[in-house]
Amino acid sequence: MVSQKVVIKNPTGLHLRPAGILCKEAMQYKSHITFKYGPNIANAKSVLSVLGACIKSGDEIEMICEGEDEAEALHAMVTAIENGLGE
Repeated sequence: MVSQKVVIKNPTGLHLRPAGILCKEAMQYKSHITFKYGPNIANAKSVLSVLGACIKSGDEIEMICEGEDEAEALHAMVTAIENGLGE
């Protein structure tokens, strides 16, 4: 298992479009990908789970990847978030 904290830079947080991009990125990997926000854990491969976390701009989340391609998955997820998820 690998994890890394990352700050959400999108001005409007993780609304539908960036949540969809995040999920699409996560689906490319075999690893189990989640993120922790406060006491909650959300499945990064589920748009509803990502939206339900109500992540806003400036919030810090911890990406957690577990599986055979965990290091690649973590790097890709953190990079996507740092690049603004298409916004």
